[in-house]
Amino acid sequence: MRTLLILRHAHSDWKRGQLDDHNRPLNSRGRREALRVAKKLENAEVFPELILSSTAQRARNTAKAVAQALGPEVTLRLEASLYLATPKEIVTVLCDIRSPVSRQVLVVGHNPGLEELVFILTGHKEYLLTASLARIELPISSWANLCFGTNGSLRELWFPKRFSELS
Repeated sequence: MRTLLILRHAHSDWKRGQLDDHNRPLNSRGRREALRVAKKLENAEVFPELILSSTAQRARNTAKAVAQALGPEVTLRLEASLYLATPKEIVTVLCDIRSPVSRQVLVVGHNPGLEELVFILTGHKEYLLTASLARIELPISSWANLCFGTNGSLRELWFPKRFSELS
């Protein structure tokens, strides 16, 4: 059994119109959301061993905040292919995980790819707001076994506005 955590990046700063999409940072709300995500994971006793993040600044900053809050045993790996990735590209990155230790993996990325992946793996069509977090249980013994035919279970869906009341 493997646990896939899917996190849409936290709220980004649209006021810096001169920056291209890839370089858009988090705004103050996004920084608070990222810390709430980490607190929610900690309170739920869900500790990913590996965080895979898009290289976009808003995703990278979200992932770093979560990794730092969860502690030094969390490995953060930036993946350029996760920037605006399709479900197929996300699954390809996950299938390349070779560490048997990584039973719980957090992917930080973007819509629509993340929403589509949740649907493909669980059959649930969910709208992921910024900083929304889905927890999917997958009946696989290795990440290399993950495919579009894997029938996962959507265990929880956390939305940022509810983190403060759940934490």
